[in-house]
Amino acid sequence: MDEHGYPTDDELETITKWKMSSLANYHALMLYIGELWRWNNYFTRNGNTYELSTGGGAGNEEIIGAMGNNSMFWLLYWKSSRRGGHYVFAPIGTELEASDGA
Repeated sequence: MDEHGYPTDDELETITKWKMSSLANYHALMLYIGELWRWNNYFTRNGNTYELSTGGGAGNEEIIGAMGNNSMFWLLYWKSSRRGGHYVFAPIGTELEASDGA
């Protein structure tokens, strides 16, 4: 993070280039992102499912952009998103709950 609390270009590149070869790598990436996420209460985990809300924070929006630039991550783990900057990530085959916007 820089002095203003925004992710650095190196941190964003790390997210973009993170190898998605296993479920353990997925959780490791999400742990890394959780450390960068502004407003901890907008980043939650329930088993293999993570819910992230950007809260309008520019740094959080940059992180979501980097996650989207990691094509394999996005293909394997993006479950849903909705207006207002709310995202749900889970392995393929994980059922969405009603709270996930399904």
